[in-house]
Amino acid sequence: MGKKGKEKKGRGAEKTAAKMEKKASKRSRKEEEDLEALIAHFQTLDARKTQVTETPCSPPSPRLNASLSAHPEKDELILFGGEYFNGQKTLMYNELYVYNIKKDTWTKVDIPSPPPRRCAHQTVVVPQGGGQLWVFGGEFASPDGEQFYHYKDLWVLHLATKTWEQVRSAGGPSGRSGHRMVAWKRQLILFGGFHESTRDYIYYNDVHSFNLDTFVWSKLSPSGTGPTPRSGCQMSVTPQGGIVIYGGYSKQRVKKDVDRGTQHSDMFLLKPEDGGEGKWTWNRISPSGVKPTPRSGFSVAMTPNHQVLLFGGVCDKEEEESLEGVFFNDLYFYDASRNRWFLGQLKGPKSEKRKRRRGKAEERQGTSEPEPLEVVREVVAEDGTVVTIKQVIPAPGPTGRPPPEEEDGAVEAGPRVEPCPRSSAMLAVKHGLLYVYGGMFEAGNRQVTLSDLYCLDLHKMEEWKALVEMDPETQEWLEETDSEEDSSSAEGADGGDEDQDEDGGEEEEDGRDSQTASFALQPRPLLGSLGSDIAKATGALPPSLGLPEKPRTFLTKTQKQLSRIVRNLPEADHLTGIDEKTMYCVNSSLVDRSFINTS
Repeated sequence: MGKKGKEKKGRGAEKTAAKMEKKASKRSRKEEEDLEALIAHFQTLDARKTQVTETPCSPPSPRLNASLSAHPEKDELILFGGEYFNGQKTLMYNELYVYNIKKDTWTKVDIPSPPPRRCAHQTVVVPQGGGQLWVFGGEFASPDGEQFYHYKDLWVLHLATKTWEQVRSAGGPSGRSGHRMVAWKRQLILFGGFHESTRDYIYYNDVHSFNLDTFVWSKLSPSGTGPTPRSGCQMSVTPQGGIVIYGGYSKQRVKKDVDRGTQHSDMFLLKPEDGGEGKWTWNRISPSGVKPTPRSGFSVAMTPNHQVLLFGGVCDKEEEESLEGVFFNDLYFYDASRNRWFLGQLKGPKSEKRKRRRGKAEERQGTSEPEPLEVVREVVAEDGTVVTIKQVIPAPGPTGRPPPEEEDGAVEAGPRVEPCPRSSAMLAVKHGLLYVYGGMFEAGNRQVTLSDLYCLDLHKMEEWKALVEMDPETQEWLEETDSEEDSSSAEGADGGDEDQDEDGGEEEEDGRDSQTASFALQPRPLLGSLGSDIAKATGALPPSLGLPEKPRTFLTKTQKQLSRIVRNLPEADHLTGIDEKTMYCVNSSLVDRSFINTS
């Protein structure tokens, strides 16, 4: 009886698991169909464009996982796609921007029938036909950021005629994002990437080539042991004609609902075999020098002397319940001819110190300085011996003048200009100048997406130059709400486009009682992004205030933010500083003059 009961129970569990798997598969297909419908809707909107329009504009909005490419013939950089997350909603882009390097101006270029909105795609520029920008793959995310659609399409932007063309060719790679692609002779070589759904994910280490003459895809089968599956790696062509793969990221499931990520730091060389057309070989290589510290999300570009440049990234420290990242803004160079890594160190601006020192020396040579004084004293000893003592006293220097060292130090003082640490930034090199645009970093639970632009002369390696600056504190951030009711209302409030900020930031009343409403902290134009920093306080205040159970968070967690807000309010509000235990609360209009003592 017992054994039959166990067998029956086992069969029942298998049936239940099979049903759940079937439901999950059906749900996954339904979600993919929903995303396809949403993508089709956006394409319908794009189809309304019937002619090319070029509009001068301000710098693009913040984004990451876009592509930045140097025009092969003009002094221009081309920005395409990307994504932005404001805490509640994910926005995807297929906009095309052109940055004129000489004029330091931006232009938005609207071209009929563009690729659908995407991020984490790959672009390659080739000089043929006045310049071509090839785009493969990438992903589209649902507004809530929970569902993903991975593209497997191939597009080319003809830069001379400003026309998009979708190139349809069978036998290409499966849908993916986070892959890497380079131009090798008259081919596009693609490696790796990943595909993710609500049910599962998979990482790739396959290699594909696309012939730019015949428009035919081929899957390569290199001999030797190659890299394990990964995404976000470095892929670059060496001067010797090989292809280097370095680093990357992958994750695997260690137990139910628990994944563990791996930040790879190994390096491989993919070489074409001599005399064998279409035959390639993998070789693992061990470079010397100062190697990059473990990281993912770094960005890569090629320098004028054919070295590979690696910038930024993040090192994630994963625990079962948390994920913390350390972001970087350092530079590394890989010299394939020497198989060696170098740490990129800036020399700093040409110091005024040497000039000033040289000027002082000349000044001293050209002017007569006071000679030292010689004092002669005669001292008679006890035995009557006369001792003559000569003492040389240096001439006194000019009064009211600090020592040269201090003066030189004052000349060199000043804030250092450089991109802040970040991951998923966009890089491009033109005329020996490195350009870094956008990316993201995390501050606590908040993701800060950037829209700044920096430039570095790779020949001089002296200092960064800020072309477009951005204050991360000004960025909108909407906290996730706890209840379904709150989240649905938040989605309704955030249902517009990214330009909704221009509408005045009006808010809907939620019908709650006045006492609760006075603590419903919403980011207001008056407070800017700092107000959104304390949106989490919507929730949790001490029970003594008689508020509902769910909206409860101790304001002490946001004391610093509140402190900054109070200091930044207009003087007309007559608010002073904030002491250690007392905090002002923002109410539904401006600021509640009453305060809460949290002691």
